[in-house]
Amino acid sequence: MTEKPFKPAGVNPALVTPFTKDGTVDEAAFRRLIRFVLPHVDGLVPCGTTGEFPYLKPAEHRRLVEIAVEEAGDKPVIAGTGAESTVKAIELTRGAQEAGATACLIVTPYFLHPSDKGIYQHYYEIARTVDIPIILYNIPQVVDAYLPRRVVEDLADIPNIVGLKDSSGNLTYTMEVLEYAGDRINVLIGHDEVVLNALAGGCSGMILASAQVYPEVWQAVLKAVQAGDLATARELQRKVQKLSRIFCRLGGGVAVKQALKMMGVDAGVPRKPLKSVGGALIHEDRAEIQLELEKLGKIQVPTADCRLPTGPVSGRFEAVGITAEDVAAHGMHVGTGAAGDGVEAIQIDLLCGAKSSPLGEAWAYQLTYPRHGYEALTTILEPNLTVRPSTLILPVNELGDLRQANMIYGPTQNAVAQAIVDRLARDVIPEPLMHTHVMIVQAAVHPQALDRRVLHHNAYEATCAAIDDAFGGM
Repeated sequence: MTEKPFKPAGVNPALVTPFTKDGTVDEAAFRRLIRFVLPHVDGLVPCGTTGEFPYLKPAEHRRLVEIAVEEAGDKPVIAGTGAESTVKAIELTRGAQEAGATACLIVTPYFLHPSDKGIYQHYYEIARTVDIPIILYNIPQVVDAYLPRRVVEDLADIPNIVGLKDSSGNLTYTMEVLEYAGDRINVLIGHDEVVLNALAGGCSGMILASAQVYPEVWQAVLKAVQAGDLATARELQRKVQKLSRIFCRLGGGVAVKQALKMMGVDAGVPRKPLKSVGGALIHEDRAEIQLELEKLGKIQVPTADCRLPTGPVSGRFEAVGITAEDVAAHGMHVGTGAAGDGVEAIQIDLLCGAKSSPLGEAWAYQLTYPRHGYEALTTILEPNLTVRPSTLILPVNELGDLRQANMIYGPTQNAVAQAIVDRLARDVIPEPLMHTHVMIVQAAVHPQALDRRVLHHNAYEATCAAIDDAFGGM
């Protein structure tokens, strides 16, 4: 078997392409991005899917490869040179070779889908026209077709076809390629959610959008797999699984640029028609990215104090217009509970009263005229299924951003709902109150809370305690 001229391996970031607001390539920002990531990676991949290659002009494409080569030092540069036609792919590949690229990454022809024979001929023509090593690229999410395994098997015999990047996330396909062609070409995983699985199956490395956000995690996963320490590798993969899923499923380049911006790395904006805001990413997605970056220690958690109401629990609802005298005069049920430690600790204060009492009026007012930063949330167990008695959740601490709001309008909401349903089923909350009463729950959640699972558990326990406190004597 002929020795291949290049064996792609290790951790390689699929670099974003920074654009300015007027749509031009920001070369200075691209250099800063490479310098930021270079100490932690084994190679660079400019002008790929994450780099918005279909939107690049040939001159821009070549210049980006030149910059990557200039900045890479002795590390390989794998230039994306895929195109919808063979002629254009050859042109881009020649340009990348002349710019000094180590290898080229070439996607399956897209838009107009050739036959299997046409796909083989596409890669064969490129490989015999240029001397540079070629990595095949399977990404059916955007091409709308797989690079057929039988074609890969045949192409693997060509001397300068050295690898395959598989971004499908379909491990069945990945393993089949490894079985039939893994002795002749290296296979790199390109789907961030299944890195551990693919490495354990025999992949030599990865080309990932997330490798410019947390490359050190992927290096640790790779080393753990190579050392046979799968327990550590699993722990590391799970640590970044949610953020990896966001990058894979919400348009890698757009989401990665948002993450880099939050980390203080200016990666510019996407090129039209992609948009940073109001496009592939909604505000809730951006909040989730921020939260996951905080968990990884990539950005600082905003400093904030957590106020916990003190004094008699019957006097803690004056912010909604209910005094301790109202509670006593109208026979309202009031209780408090707390659970957890640190920033995931939570305190729940609960007030239940008849719809005809002042609480019924306060309940309706909070829903109709929400206070900015303290907006009320209807308690639902699942979409379109509200709990009974009808319950509003109000934050004790002002919500400073959407990330903080997600902790209330997410794990806390679900936990409170589950606690009410469970206590109702156990007759702790008398069944007749389901239709005649309403409740207001004030939730003191720390603005720096990070762990949704722990917070959900604590919110459930605190709510159960508050319900027991309010209704335990009945």
